[in-house]
Amino acid sequence: MTFPFRLEPLGGEHERSLFHCGEDALDRYFQTQVTQDIRRRIANCFVAVEAVTSHVAAYYTISAASIPLVDLPPEETKRLPRYPTVPAVRIGRLAVDRRFQGRLGGALLADAASRTMKADAAAFTLLVDAKNDRAVAFYRRFGFRVLASHPRTLFLPLATAQKVFLHKDAR
Repeated sequence: MTFPFRLEPLGGEHERSLFHCGEDALDRYFQTQVTQDIRRRIANCFVAVEAVTSHVAAYYTISAASIPLVDLPPEETKRLPRYPTVPAVRIGRLAVDRRFQGRLGGALLADAASRTMKADAAAFTLLVDAKNDRAVAFYRRFGFRVLASHPRTLFLPLATAQKVFLHKDAR
């Protein structure tokens, strides 16, 4: 089966005004602010574009982050150096247009993990800040774990992401 979407960096050719995921804050960010964040090097944005229509079906942003070592569970830290923080990549926003919901979330996470693993700068984990309980449940389905000190912040070590996304179809 062919994946009917292209995953690519957001560019000027992408029509953002038609994107509606059902969360006003995510729609507004994508339609009015994301290019400023890209220009200022605050975040990078990647889009899933429907191959047939060229409509933006989904997007996510990633940026550099770090996580205090003490926030990770002991079973994760026992093999890590005792630095105060470990490098991470934060998935800042992830949204799927209403017309495509239920079909692209896993592919976006797999793409974010793949880009992070290929980057020259090293990172130990992916981080996300879930907006609500439904988002927490979504990320947990893909192996993300909740930080005890921040119940809406979840992490997925890249070693785990590689197993989750490279050994099964995340779409």
